[in-house]
Amino acid sequence: QVQLVESGGGLVQAGGSLRLSCAASGSIFRFNTMGWYRQAPGKERELVAVITIGGTNYADSVKGRFTISRDNAKNTVYLQMNSLKPEDTAVYYCSLKALGPQLWGQGTQVTVSS
Repeated sequence: QVQLVESGGGLVQAGGSLRLSCAASGSIFRFNTMGWYRQAPGKERELVAVITIGGTNYADSVKGRFTISRDNAKNTVYLQMNSLKPEDTAVYYCSLKALGPQLWGQGTQVTVSS
């Protein structure tokens, strides 16, 4: 059974940076899509960034500020978040989609103070 474990969230001032990590354990099909989504209070979960063998895709709101990357040898995906804004405050969820249903991590809180 695949498990996703996130780390790296926390409290940061506006303009600061954080780096999220998500390690996937278990039997993983190598050609998969990993990504980050976020959910702010009272809002729906939204895509932040995804990475596949073919490239990356970002939400317009984070382009130029966030960078997604992955280490296939470690089955780990990262999200480098720079120039953080208060509106980036949310619970960030790691996701993996391979041959089966989309899988989710437990979430990590990111809070950006103004």
